[in-house]
Parts: sequence; structure tokens; C-alpha cells
Amino acid sequence: MVSGTGVPTAPATHHTVACDDLPGLQIPASAIGLPTSGGEVIAARLVPASGSGASATGSYCRADAALHPVDPHAPDIRMRVALPERWNGKALMFGGGGYDGTVPDITGDVPFGPANEPRPLSRGYATFAGDSGHQAAPDFKPTASLDGSFGVNDEAVRNFAGDALKKTRDAARFLMRAHYAGAAPTRSYFAGGSSGGREALTVAQRWPTDFDGVIAVYPAWNAVGLNLFFGHEARALSRPGAFLNTAEQHLLHRSVIAACDGDDGLRDGVIGDERGCHFDPRSLRCPRGLDTADTCLSDAQLRAVRALSSPLRLPYPLAGGETGYPGFPFLSGADMSTPLLGMGTRPPGHPMPKDSGYGVQFWDQWVRYLVTRDPGHDSLTVDPRRPGPWRQRISTLSALQDAGNPDLSRFAEAGGKLLLLHGTADELVSHRSTVAYFQRVQKRMGKRATSDFARLYLVPGANHVNIDAAFAASWDSLSALENWAERGTPPSRPVVTDANPAANGRSRPLCAHPAWPKYTGAGDPDAAGSFICFPTPRPSPR
Repeated sequence: MVSGTGVPTAPATHHTVACDDLPGLQIPASAIGLPTSGGEVIAARLVPASGSGASATGSYCRADAALHPVDPHAPDIRMRVALPERWNGKALMFGGGGYDGTVPDITGDVPFGPANEPRPLSRGYATFAGDSGHQAAPDFKPTASLDGSFGVNDEAVRNFAGDALKKTRDAARFLMRAHYAGAAPTRSYFAGGSSGGREALTVAQRWPTDFDGVIAVYPAWNAVGLNLFFGHEARALSRPGAFLNTAEQHLLHRSVIAACDGDDGLRDGVIGDERGCHFDPRSLRCPRGLDTADTCLSDAQLRAVRALSSPLRLPYPLAGGETGYPGFPFLSGADMSTPLLGMGTRPPGHPMPKDSGYGVQFWDQWVRYLVTRDPGHDSLTVDPRRPGPWRQRISTLSALQDAGNPDLSRFAEAGGKLLLLHGTADELVSHRSTVAYFQRVQKRMGKRATSDFARLYLVPGANHVNIDAAFAASWDSLSALENWAERGTPPSRPVVTDANPAANGRSRPLCAHPAWPKYTGAGDPDAAGSFICFPTPRPSPR
């Protein structure tokens, strides 16, 4: 049999393969739309029903499988599928994060998902995910997503860059048909954040008929440009006297909030109008520019802050045409003192300290394993602006890793829907890059045509993965995607809730870009109804 995209598929299975009988089941290479050596189910067990209320989950079969590479030196793709006893006929694939290397929690929720609603598996979805084609080393726990050592193998790099998504999807579909007597999902969705957000855009661009809708949250779509910015950050913070300690990082963030909170009509610890915030870090300058106390910043530190909050300009284009990366919003609300994802507690160096920021560690792994393929290479010696002998390799990786194609016409023609979300206080992936991609889509396809299948929502105060966020975003994007893809009803006046326990359920309108939530000056400051999306969006011209 052949699918509508010309990809060979497995013959329909007309009997149910019980959960206990799944171990050892062969997944033929012919069932997978990209080259593999096939695979098999390596374990399966029935998981009983558990939980109550929104966390209630019915019984399901959990199956683990391994997909084998073509290159015998490349690692397997490890994947997991949850097959609910009461299946709703739909499937949802989860994306990973960082360098992946582990299988995401298939019982979990979509990024920025609702705290008070059932998760996909609880709703009856068959859920699945893979490790992107390599397994993180045990000594990287709990930050397994920082292990880039797989990068010395070409097939492993191609899998991480996107090929593993197709292979995992096709294998999961084969297992669903085996378990559900030949039935294939009637609808399939994808949800991911960060690298998983890049993966969400990758499937929409490369395999536009495989998923009916995707949720891409804080997507690292321009992965190589982001890596180069991480290198820019590493070099800037490694200069003598440039690193801000934790107290100084807190000082910078508090000062920005004090200066710009309230510009949206309400002082609530959240900067609603991020683009309207113009904080001058020179107001924190120490006497004579010397690092004399944690209550001020030295000239060296101020130079680093300005460099990292400004765009990085490259004198050469990447494969997708990008010539830089927008700076991080240090000066408009991002808190760089957050554990792990911010600046870290030690300056970058060689070897790279494990308590340096996540981004600079990510750069270090990328340079050592994917760029130079020399594990001993000092990543601080590679200049992102002038990479010298590594420029061609960087271009090659950009062509593989980046998901910047703005032509989503085939995805839209197939009925696909796209929800993009990003917090304006993200300290790891700049929301400005997501805005840039969305604008590229609008320019390529037209604003009206884009609005027929895609939305971009920025969430003030939300950061990366809701860790210590001023506003921990919580929205039922999956239901919104279902309504749009299955019933043709686009999101209408969506509301996002703050999931922080101390927030008492405060909510804000979820405003479509470029609007932001502005307090009307009257009404409950914790209720979305007391805000308007400003400026009021106008209908797109036809």
C-alpha cells in the first residue's frame, strides 16, 4: 500500500494485537517513510487506570520500541507509545527539548497546557514520542538534554535535525493499527516547546500532510542562529569582570520591572507592553564603573548586558538566509537569574562549568560535537561572527537543523492549523525570533491567508517552560486546535491563566500578535475581562 504522499505503508492489520503480545512485534522498514533497518517492540505492559478529576487516566498499554539505523555505528531511535483502552481515535506526538536524548513523558501535557483540564492521554488520545535518535549519557542527569555527543555521527545528526520525527510517527502509526485492529488515527496532532517547538514547525514544513495541527511553543526554529548567539553570550560573559553574579542578575531584573511595570496600566509584576519598555542599564552604573558592590554594575558588566540584549549581526548568511539573531529581552522583562536557564552562577570557561547557563553549555556541546567534532575543542575560541574554517560546517548544520521555511502552503491546503505561543520574558529562546518567523510566513503567504490557518500569541511575563515565571502560562491550546482543525472554528477571545499557586487564578486575554493585554483602569485586575487587546486588531485586508 502507498499513502497519499507516496510513502509506503504497512498492510492493514485486521486483528488486535493485545498489549501482552506486542513485545517482539517487528516494525518493517517498509512501514517507515525514511530509510531505517526496521525495528521492533522491546517492551509492553498494561498500565491500570489512576488518578481522579482532571488527572484521571484510564488504563492503557505502554509500548517501547527501537528503530534501527542504516549506519550500524549510529544509535537506535527509542520511542514510546501509549495506547488507551478507551481510544478516542486520535493521536498526539510530543516533541522533545534541548538535544533530546530521552523519551518525553507521553502521559504529560502540551507546553503551556491547562492545569485544570485532562491531559491528552486522559482525553483518550494515543500519545507517543521518541528520543530523536540517540540516548543521553547517564552522567548528564538531570540535564540530559545537554548531551550533544551524538553529533559525531551523521545519521544521528540527521535524526536529531528532523528525520527521527518522521520515522517515529510512522512507526507509532504502525503500532496503533496493530493494536486497534487496523484502525488508523482519524486526526493527528503534534505539540512541542523549545527544540520541540522547532520539531513542530519541522513536521509542518517537511511532512505537511502527516499532522492535522501543530502547537509550537517557544520554538527554537532557527537553531543554528540561536546556537551562534549562545556562543556570542559565552564569549561576552567570559571576558574579565563581565559576568553578573546572582545578586547582580536579580538587581538587573528588579530594576527593569520597576521601570516598566505599570506601562500597561497596572503594576502587577508583569510587563504587558514589552516593546514599549526602554530601560537604560546605565542607571545601574557603579561609581567610576568599577565592580564595587552587588547593588550596581561595572562598565564591563554593562557592556555585556547591552551586547546580549542587542541583535547579533552576522557578516554571512545561514542556509535559510538569516544573518543574525535577535537579542534576549534582558531589558524588557526576562529574568536571567532563573536557575539553569538563565546566566548561571559561574562564568563560561574551558572546560565549560556545569553551573554556567544552559545556553552557553548548549553552545559548548554544539561546537565540540556537531561543528568541530573534536570533544577537546575550546568552544570559546570559535567566534560566531568570524568562524573561519568552521563556516561551511555551520552552513551545512543550518540547512539540516533550522525550520525556517515560511512556505506553509501545502500544510494549509491540507487543512493544517498552527498555534504559535511564546512568553515575552523567555530567558532561553527569544520571542523576537518567533515574531520574525511569523512575519516571514505572513510576507510569503499574505496576512489574510496566514490568518486562515495560523495564530501567534505572545504571553507577557511567561518564560521558558514556566520555571519561576512571573506569569506561568496555562491555556487549553489542544481544545482550541481541535475546534479549529475539526470544526473550522478558529480561536475567539482566548484567555490564558496564571498557573502559579500564589496567583489565585488570575487571567489575561491571550492577544494575537501584535496586540498585548492592556488594563482598562477599571474592574478586577486579576480578571481577563478587565483588559483589552491593544491595539485592537483590525481585519486583515483581503
